[in-house]
Amino acid sequence: MKTIAIVAGGDSSEYGISVKSAMEVYRMISPMYKAYVIMIRGNNWYWEDPKGRYYSIDKNDFTLKKDDERVRFDAVFVAIHGTPGENGLLQGYFDILKIPYTSCGSFSSALTFNKHACKLYLKEYGIKMADAVLLRQNDHPDYRGIIRKVGLPCFVKPNASGSSFGVTKVKKEADLPAAIDAAFRESDEVLVEAFMNGREVACGVVKTRKKSFILPVTEIKSKNEFFDFEAKYTPGKSDEITPAEFPEDVTNEIQELSSRVYDIFGCKGIVRVDFIVVGEKPYFLEVNTVPGMTEESIIPKQAKVAGIGLPELYSMVIEDLF
Repeated sequence: MKTIAIVAGGDSSEYGISVKSAMEVYRMISPMYKAYVIMIRGNNWYWEDPKGRYYSIDKNDFTLKKDDERVRFDAVFVAIHGTPGENGLLQGYFDILKIPYTSCGSFSSALTFNKHACKLYLKEYGIKMADAVLLRQNDHPDYRGIIRKVGLPCFVKPNASGSSFGVTKVKKEADLPAAIDAAFRESDEVLVEAFMNGREVACGVVKTRKKSFILPVTEIKSKNEFFDFEAKYTPGKSDEITPAEFPEDVTNEIQELSSRVYDIFGCKGIVRVDFIVVGEKPYFLEVNTVPGMTEESIIPKQAKVAGIGLPELYSMVIEDLF
């Protein structure tokens, strides 16, 4: 039986969701693997046993020191949303140690996590997306110039973050400075993006050497102003319709674009690609290389509609590592 570390936690505002994702993955794979949920928070890396005792990870070789044994992991299932699990930092560490892992590699993780760099990269491939302005910490923003470029309303979001922390929908210019400040609390860079009046959708993609799944498309109808953190993770705050009710050609285009984005970035494992459909045309929003795996998350719901069991899905990406 292979020994798998499920890494959880991380150093972003998504810590709690990451832990929930990891526990769901553990529940699904523990009958098939000897699985450990490894908590990572800053320099504190540990495993907690069923009795509540803590055992630290040796970062020199990513082994677990238990009372009378040293556990070596055959592979890592990455369940950390945000830094350091979704932005390439952990991936580079595991690459050095030659320990295989389920997520995208360090370069594609870093590139897709940086929303501005990700969009610039995809523009070369003719993929449609909203206009945007990038701001850095020491910039002196020309608020009127930003509004001229992206219009109102607009979205202000951290350039490197997830789960809608620090995201604001701005309807008037006077609210722009406070929204930018809120986004800077989550990231060193901020993206101000044109609002697209359309329908938000998400599509999961999983590709291994033996099998590929382009999952059904989900339409997200938030009951809040937009699909913010509360709408994502509070039952009843959003309606997620899977499969989304689009004409077949629109659904096909969303799925084909999702698969193409996956391939352009050389993604691995389970990835979710988000779009806004304006009229019948999908506009790219972002790539999630470590999407949520909680019961409320989109990928598990899409897999269920597709008739794919989560134990099968997770074991498929783990077995692809060997």
